[in-house]
Amino acid sequence: MKIVDIKISEFEVKSNTQHFRLRKTGHLWEKYDFESPVGRIHILHVVTEEGLEGISTVGDARYTTMSEEALSYLKYLVIGEDPTNRDYLFDMLSTATRMIFMPPGWFGAFDNCLWDIEGKIQSKSVSSLISHPDKPVKAYYNYRGPDLDSLIEDAKTGIGKGFKVLKDHFAWTAEENIIAFESVRAAVGDEIVLLHDAAGCSYSLDEAIEVADQLHQQGFEWFEEPLNDRKLGLLKKLCSVSEIPILGLETLMNDFVIMREWVREGAVDIVRGNARHGTTGILRIAKELEKVGINIELNGPGGLFGHVHAQLVAGISNTSYYEYFPDGSRDAIGKEIGLLNPPIPLNGEVNLAENPGWGYEFDWKYFKDQRVRVF
Repeated sequence: MKIVDIKISEFEVKSNTQHFRLRKTGHLWEKYDFESPVGRIHILHVVTEEGLEGISTVGDARYTTMSEEALSYLKYLVIGEDPTNRDYLFDMLSTATRMIFMPPGWFGAFDNCLWDIEGKIQSKSVSSLISHPDKPVKAYYNYRGPDLDSLIEDAKTGIGKGFKVLKDHFAWTAEENIIAFESVRAAVGDEIVLLHDAAGCSYSLDEAIEVADQLHQQGFEWFEEPLNDRKLGLLKKLCSVSEIPILGLETLMNDFVIMREWVREGAVDIVRGNARHGTTGILRIAKELEKVGINIELNGPGGLFGHVHAQLVAGISNTSYYEYFPDGSRDAIGKEIGLLNPPIPLNGEVNLAENPGWGYEFDWKYFKDQRVRVF
């Protein structure tokens, strides 16, 4: 079997990432003056001589495009190769990355297409190719709101929809956030799993240590991105004293080499990953982490508007949750280009599609009518 063609379908949609300006208020940076630009979604198609076609979104809800230059390199490197030789192709493209000055993970969509092809060859879902998935795909609900009362109201909305795991993105000061942790815990009770994502915060090391202690006291399950991922020394100090697991590396998860080094250095207790950088890479590092008792937690719903990460949560033993953003802001966007079965959680769990490969179903006529070009 050989790869005979690679092409991209391009769509224009409302961008998932707004334009904004930044200004500094005290020691925090504040977004303002928002604008919603037109965004582009690229769907990569890998075609074999037998007529099998693997498809994947480029990226997920963000990082959704591949340059024509990158596509030209990809075609030159892999057309004529065997699409079932995934490990060889992953290693070959990883080696080529430095030589053609591409960022790590640039070929992730191609790797995901190969998994789609393998699933179609074997008439199996990707989760079944990885393992024998029998665990439920539990999801957590990212609750939102402009103030604490609104946040608590939305948290209760998530619970009302059947979610038993909730994550905040509180972006206030450490002191204000600690008050919020206590308020939310009191409002939702002890049976709900709570997670704190500090990506919008600017904690000092001392503040992060205090926040970690308070999160532990309130029974939170993890403390996400407490400090800049690149501050290796500070993260090591935090991990050494924190009783709550520290989850990190979302801003470095395209680089599997760095991820391994941070784990070896003891700078993280749980690793963030996203299969937009390649399922093969995610599975490799997941197996390594499992040997040392560390989880990899997948960031967002992943490619093909949720199907990729839903399948991987089912197939990977050392991962816990599918990340869900309310109102379809990440997954249901696929409906705009003809996706018929986005994996929306029901009662806090995702029911996996039974179709081979990634499990997607498209209205292909609508898909072709909506795309603006193929290249």
